[in-house]
Amino acid sequence: MDESLARIRLLVGDENTIKISQKCVMVVGLGGVGAIAAESLARFGVGKLILVDHDVVVKSNLNRQIHASLDTVGMKKVDALVQRIHSIKPDCECVKIGCFVSVQTLSECFVGDVDYVIDAIDTVGSKCDLIEYCQKSDIGIISSLGMGNRMDPTQVRIMKLKDTFEDPLAKVVRYQIRKRGLSDKIDVAFSLEKPIKQTVELNDSEVRKERMPPASSPFVPNAAGLACASFVIRKFLEENK
Repeated sequence: MDESLARIRLLVGDENTIKISQKCVMVVGLGGVGAIAAESLARFGVGKLILVDHDVVVKSNLNRQIHASLDTVGMKKVDALVQRIHSIKPDCECVKIGCFVSVQTLSECFVGDVDYVIDAIDTVGSKCDLIEYCQKSDIGIISSLGMGNRMDPTQVRIMKLKDTFEDPLAKVVRYQIRKRGLSDKIDVAFSLEKPIKQTVELNDSEVRKERMPPASSPFVPNAAGLACASFVIRKFLEENK
């Protein structure tokens, strides 16, 4: 068996290590949360990853995104991340999908059987479209909520969407999910930390998120990504109990 998984086998046993190698996880959104989630799943031995993102690496990503370096600035995020993953686990099958997630494009993303989805999208409409697709298709999903404007990684928790509080993104997603007639009992990565209010305008863009982007640290997004990946692995392990 792969020597790189020797410490994983000590943790979960040979049978579970083999089982995890046969799993496929889709990670949607390869920013601070999604990139570290995907990498940690590969390190744990997940055999196949479907990686979805339409964006490119820019210098403002350098403070928090694991695949962002001066060498990868300008690269598509899917390319930069797969390059990094294959430098660690060359046998991990990575499917790259460079599209913006919407109702129209979701069918392009689900290529083959997907065992679990990690939603690390920061656009509300796309996030809700993905959650709706997974709920209606009976595919397990964990969704990361607001991780910007925060400093404390120890405040990240896994809980149900219905139980979240004091998170502007969670509030909007919860409202939209209920409006669509979907369950608000989905699992989410959520920070108990109250976000700071970021009011600095960086440019005159008509798009508020571009004009006034959230502040970010390397701590909280990466903690959320690791929490999501760990949650998915534990779900797989529970299948054998």
